[in-house]
Amino acid sequence: MRYVWTAIIAIITIHFVNAQTEIRPTGSSAQAAQNEINEQVWKPFIQSFNRGDDEGFKAVRSKEVIQVIQDGQEISGYEEDFQKVPDSLKPNWARWSKHIELRFIQRIAEKDRAFEVGYYKTVSTNKNTGASHTGYGKFHVLLRKEDGVWKILMDADAGDGTNDRFSIR
Repeated sequence: MRYVWTAIIAIITIHFVNAQTEIRPTGSSAQAAQNEINEQVWKPFIQSFNRGDDEGFKAVRSKEVIQVIQDGQEISGYEEDFQKVPDSLKPNWARWSKHIELRFIQRIAEKDRAFEVGYYKTVSTNKNTGASHTGYGKFHVLLRKEDGVWKILMDADAGDGTNDRFSIR
């Protein structure tokens, strides 16, 4: 199951939506940290996904990253998450366009550490048939600054019954 999730994550196209954001503590240092996180993590993250760039996706993660798939009750690390995808799967993936939207419900940033919680919506569309599938989930991300650059240290997500609660405006 971890392999399937890693594979799906590696090819999703992301559209970043910064809505319903809470930043604590208030003040210019928290806002500056949040701006850095957006520039150093989320924008490259989105670009990497859009291009299917595994190296770019890895670059926004700490080498000590912990990935938690809550629904699958799995915990993995950097090396486990970034195993080479078999060439046999790539043609199937090329038939699908992917899109993800994020809604942050909490963003806390201080100096060299941050915590973010939100919901995501993914839409996968078959380029040949037009058939599509929509999925939803909730994520929790812990970030830290490493050598002056923000990195994802922990990423946890779950379906968590969000299919009935998520709404994109």
